[in-house]
Order: sequence, then C-alpha cells, then structure tokens
Amino acid sequence: MKSGVFPLAPLAAMLLPVFLALTPLNVSWAAGTLVQLIHGDTGRSIACNLLQDGETLVLTWKNSLFDLAVTEVYKAGGGLLTQTGVTFAIPGGGDPPRVKPEDVEDLFHTGGPFRADGLSRPFQKIVFRIGEIGNPILNIQGRQIALAEEVGFGGTIVLESRLSMSNEPLPCPIGAIDYGAKKPTQDR
Repeated sequence: MKSGVFPLAPLAAMLLPVFLALTPLNVSWAAGTLVQLIHGDTGRSIACNLLQDGETLVLTWKNSLFDLAVTEVYKAGGGLLTQTGVTFAIPGGGDPPRVKPEDVEDLFHTGGPFRADGLSRPFQKIVFRIGEIGNPILNIQGRQIALAEEVGFGGTIVLESRLSMSNEPLPCPIGAIDYGAKKPTQDR
C-alpha cells in the first residue's frame, strides 16, 4: 500500500451500516401507518393510532338520502388507508346484492343497497363533513369514535395517514383522547 493513500472500500464498508441504521429511508424500519383524526376547524387532535400493515378501520354511517346503513372498510399499509369494501344496506334487511368494484362510484350516487369487496382505493387524507342525520362512527383498534359528538353538525374531521418509522417518536399530542372506555351514541 502506498503511503498517504487510504483505500475507500474498507471505509465505505464500515460506514454503510451506520448510514442505513440512521436513515428514515430504510423501509425495514417502518413501524406501521400512523392515523390521526383532527378537528378540521380548530386543529384539535381527536385521536392518534399506529396501525400495523393489514389492520383495518371501519366507518359506519347512515345515508339519509336513501335511508341506508353504510359500512366502509379501510386497510392500513405503507402509510396509506386503502378502502377495500363498502356496503349500503337496508336497515334490518337481508344481505345486499354484490357488485363489481368498478360499479361502486356510480352506485354511491344513485342509491339502492349493494355490497362491494375487493376495492383498492388508497387515501392519505379524507375530510368528513358531519351532517345532521348520518351519525358517523369510526371503529379503530377496538375504539369507537362518534364523529358528530366530536365536532357537531356541520363540523369537519380530517383523517390523515402516513408511514411511521420505528426510529421516530410518535407525533401524537398528549391531549389525544383515549376512547377505550367511551361508547358513542348509536342510531336506533
């Protein structure tokens, strides 16, 4: 070896593991999908949850225009919430007819009961405007969050998701409400 020349290969081999351990770009460090519910008008944190890939959250509400019970299913993964199923059902009625995923968009607006599975509609942000009749309830990790009780009629709730890394502290504020024991009011 010549004097004054240091081979770069051994140095790179020593520094590469350190770099990979400290960079948030290392996908193997992903801890899950961080889901936050925020009051759209005040910015107040309503809930903050870390979901593992494949965990689901379910939104139920009443479609007041067609008097149907609606269930929307979302699956967490890679920092996104992907809508995987939706059902519009007659309360107390039988199972609604199954439809193809590509027909859902039109059926949302034309009414009538249906069930669609196998959807793949990814979202990173959803804004809910709370109506007078819908009584939307978000079920997440065994908790039920009554959106209307949180923001009132006409209020908005912002649901945001992002990839959370295991080497970062969760940005959930101390005031985020634990809904483990609170049961929201159900429609009768």
